[in-house]
Amino acid sequence: MAIIETEAPLHEAHRDNHTHRDVNGGWLRPAVFGAMDGLVSNLALMTGVAGGAVSQQTVVLTGMAGLAAGAFSMAAGEYTSVASQRELVEAELDVERRELRKHPKDEEAELAALYEARGVEPRLAREVARQLSSDPDQALEIHAREELGIDPSDLPSPTVAAVSSFGSFALGALLPVLPFLLGADALWPAVLLALAGLFLCGAVVAKVTARSWWYSGLRQLALGGAAAGVTYVLGSLFGTAVG
Repeated sequence: MAIIETEAPLHEAHRDNHTHRDVNGGWLRPAVFGAMDGLVSNLALMTGVAGGAVSQQTVVLTGMAGLAAGAFSMAAGEYTSVASQRELVEAELDVERRELRKHPKDEEAELAALYEARGVEPRLAREVARQLSSDPDQALEIHAREELGIDPSDLPSPTVAAVSSFGSFALGALLPVLPFLLGADALWPAVLLALAGLFLCGAVVAKVTARSWWYSGLRQLALGGAAAGVTYVLGSLFGTAVG
């Protein structure tokens, strides 16, 4: 008897093959961009000061001051930004919570109308809205997602944002200073290390984009190098003018 082989259904064959990139970047994107910001700003600051023909001690002091000032500024700005955003979201959630408590039927009808607008058959949309609205907490979450585009259980933390911004910026800003702290007596080791760090950051960013790692790395290397070069020239001009 011949054995007839049948292929697996198409939906089973492709069940595990449909994946997407993390379009939000998760923690990787803000961490890498924070380090990149620290690298570019502190490298440019140090090369600008070095262009004015100042002492090595002044360049190192400038780099450390830039690291501290930039990291604290980033942390404060990030904390304020995320805290303000969270407070706004919580205020809107309170409004939605009161409406669900005072006018549950109106909110249920509103949810059904949203599903109808997306193509769900009216009777089915009303039944889905009724079932989802039976649990107040679930109803709040559904309305928040549908109307505000947020997840009430996954609001950003201002403290986490501030600490991560501080750490990533400080780490990036430390690279141009590190060679001096290890005994270097010239600017070029700091520039080379910072440029290597910029290339690495750009390459890592490619993990959350569609670009190749070498393209992202070279692009960031070119941008950071240009910023350092321009500030060095400006520092030389200002140093000559002041001197």
